[in-house]
Amino acid sequence: MSPAPTLVKICGLSTAETLEASLAVGVDLIGLVHFPKSPRHVDLAHGAALSRQARGRAERVALLVDPDDALVEAVIAALDPDWLQLHGAESPERVAALRLRTGRPVMKALGIATVDDLVRAARYAGVADRLLFDAKPAPGAVLPGGNGHAFDWSLLEGRGRDDPFMLSGGLTPETVAEALAVTAAQAVDVSSGVESSPGRKDPDRIAAFVAVARATAGSIKAAKAASEPQIAPEARRA
Repeated sequence: MSPAPTLVKICGLSTAETLEASLAVGVDLIGLVHFPKSPRHVDLAHGAALSRQARGRAERVALLVDPDDALVEAVIAALDPDWLQLHGAESPERVAALRLRTGRPVMKALGIATVDDLVRAARYAGVADRLLFDAKPAPGAVLPGGNGHAFDWSLLEGRGRDDPFMLSGGLTPETVAEALAVTAAQAVDVSSGVESSPGRKDPDRIAAFVAVARATAGSIKAAKAASEPQIAPEARRA
């Protein structure tokens, strides 16, 4: 059986043009941020238009930060997302409640700086449908993510081979190859790393990021296949 392809998500898209550029290069997921403090924030009306543009072409992710039930319901009604991404301090119980309430899969973003953060992240395993490991923001930071900072990827060395997760934080076209090689992540998420300025996506950097991520993932999988023992056809038929 062939390994699952490495998924690529472009988060914080806010214009029809950059969304189209992302879809044109075959991204798997697109992220729409509804968080007014973010330079990537889209209101519900604009987010709904972008969501319609992406429907059937990529999975649509609505990113929220510690939302109350009323906001979640409004976002679901307007954006009809395929995923909810929770990027605040939501507890495992809150994640489970929102999965049940919305009927949508939930991606939980978790800030990582030390091994202790990974230990705490384990509380969400089996509760969230996907874990996203991001760089832990500095104390007092306005944004919980999208700050362009990387964490020590060696904390996740090789983890993606047996434990699927999405990797974020400090990823760019220049760094994603190293990140994949170290972590073996099965999915990557980029926002500020493909921007020309905060909130302004650059189509050329989006295309470059996707190309490098795809090529690196293909090389890693080819190397893994070459290192595995080959089974003779006669043995497979036995």
